[in-house]
Amino acid sequence: MIKVGITGQSGFVGTHLYNTLGLYPGEFERVPFEDDYFVDVERLKTFVKSCDVIVHLAAVNRHTDVHVLYETNMRLVKQLIEAMEATNSRPYVLFSSSIQEERDNEYGRSKSDGRKLLEEWAVRKGASFTGMVVPNVFGPFGKPNYNSFIATFGYKLTHGDSPTVLQDNEVNLIYVGSLCRHICDKIREMGSRTAPSLVERDDVACDFEMKVSEVLGLFENFKKLYFEQGIIPPLNNIHEMNLFNTFRSYIDMESYFPVKLVQHTDVRGSFVETVKIGVGGQVSFSTTAPGVTRGNHYHTRKMERFVVIKGKARIQLRKVGTDEVLDYYLNGEEPAYVDMPVWYTHNISNIGDEILYAQFWINEWYDPTDSDTYFEPVVKDE
Repeated sequence: MIKVGITGQSGFVGTHLYNTLGLYPGEFERVPFEDDYFVDVERLKTFVKSCDVIVHLAAVNRHTDVHVLYETNMRLVKQLIEAMEATNSRPYVLFSSSIQEERDNEYGRSKSDGRKLLEEWAVRKGASFTGMVVPNVFGPFGKPNYNSFIATFGYKLTHGDSPTVLQDNEVNLIYVGSLCRHICDKIREMGSRTAPSLVERDDVACDFEMKVSEVLGLFENFKKLYFEQGIIPPLNNIHEMNLFNTFRSYIDMESYFPVKLVQHTDVRGSFVETVKIGVGGQVSFSTTAPGVTRGNHYHTRKMERFVVIKGKARIQLRKVGTDEVLDYYLNGEEPAYVDMPVWYTHNISNIGDEILYAQFWINEWYDPTDSDTYFEPVVKDE
């Protein structure tokens, strides 16, 4: 078991990395980190002593005073080094720098100078260090107007605003899930090394390149088709799927779902269109006995739609790593659906007296060797 701690655990990348490490309980033990460790020297020392690996993500991305931004980021690096030296700790350190190192701004300089300080520490102490130079990171739950222009676009389009393009550059982009897999692989590689310590610069490859205006155009199409009409849009590759899952993460779950479906009724009975899709996938059907709950799992890449056809159901969702449970009550007399965001554990319960009939669509065929299905109760004490 490799003990891994993440400074900045509560941030955008930190949260995703913490949750990703949790998918491999036989490999990694997560050492919890809290932001106030940087104001409590003893707790910071205890943290570094507990870690085989430290991923240093804690940083300020934006600030009205650029000097404060630089000084804060440098202070965090120096405090980490001081804690490791005071405890004679030599964990493998991975540092998240940025391609903005090449730009003439205080953020880029703070990343470049911080990386060099950690390199010097590693050489001096005979420790291993990887200075990752990371492209522009995007993904679900990023903070709008802070982490990424993609987060800003997604939030504005789902909250009644119209974003604009200020500079239409070609941008190197990496999905947060790809970055987390890269970090996990680096940790595995270092854990299998028998050679002396390694100090390296790691230029992390981007997943793809896209112009800012192209991202906005794609998101505007997501809004038109999915957000306004409930249609799953055409998704031509994994990058568009990742962008779509990012867009979906900014929808206000409590006010948007469940979405009522149009029921066409005549003397023969009724007809309801449940899923309109521009992608493939798998449609399934289930019956559930009264009092029975299905699910209690989450997906990290798949999209899934639950449609109640007949009977009474409660659908519950909870974002992994949080406590708030969302409850949706659906009735087959008024057919409706709820879509499952990535990293939300979910279930469906029959709360009626009759058999519950439900339809499920998921955007991938089920593969038992790569199911992307992780079990975790929605209600924690169950």
